[in-house]
Amino acid sequence: MVAGFDITTASTEALREQRQSLLEAVESHAGEIARELALLEGGDYGRRAFSTDRGEWTVKYEAGRLEFLLFESKAGAKTYVISTKQPPEPEALGTALLDYAAFVEAYNAFVDSREGILEEIEPTFPEVRSTEHIVADRDRIVAAIHELATEIAQQCYRYEGIEYGMFSRTVEGTRWELKWEAGQVSYLRVGGEGGIYLLSQYSPPSAPDVRALAGELEGFVAAYNEWVEQLEADLSTVSLSADS
Repeated sequence: MVAGFDITTASTEALREQRQSLLEAVESHAGEIARELALLEGGDYGRRAFSTDRGEWTVKYEAGRLEFLLFESKAGAKTYVISTKQPPEPEALGTALLDYAAFVEAYNAFVDSREGILEEIEPTFPEVRSTEHIVADRDRIVAAIHELATEIAQQCYRYEGIEYGMFSRTVEGTRWELKWEAGQVSYLRVGGEGGIYLLSQYSPPSAPDVRALAGELEGFVAAYNEWVEQLEADLSTVSLSADS
């Protein structure tokens, strides 16, 4: 009753309580559908739509939990029956729920269509070939390359007298780079930036890369040896005698 007016204001409490009760029941029931869909689809999140005579229902789930339940009528009206936002308007909710049973039937039909889909699949598969011998051969060759590259790294470290550096040469049009630190190999890369790492601190090269490049290592070593010979020749001309 408002002062001065003989008018009683209607309360929406009963309607709101009824809506809340319906939403809790739908969320629990549709939540079960969301969990079943997540298990069937094999993903933590996703969505699936189900058509009925009156429209289309969309179930969206995340981590197996119902994210939202949307009803889109054929007339174009959209009602988020369940969502993380505000509850739907009662009339729209009522219209949507008149079709809820048809939605559940569509979901059940979807599940039934998957029944027996795997019955003819036998868990018998071809033998898987082992890569053990290939990997062993690869590792043996890479170990030999590492030993050779370490020798070059140590010689460069001894000669340069600095903590880290790189010895690089272009051999028959291909750039080879040996980076070293304190006499140890950081990497041996073929082809410059974006090239192939024959040696690295991370993963070993593939067997095809080893096969393609191991035979060319001889040219890189020859280039290193030529560099050392040139250093020796340059130093041989240095004299500390008084006659020089």
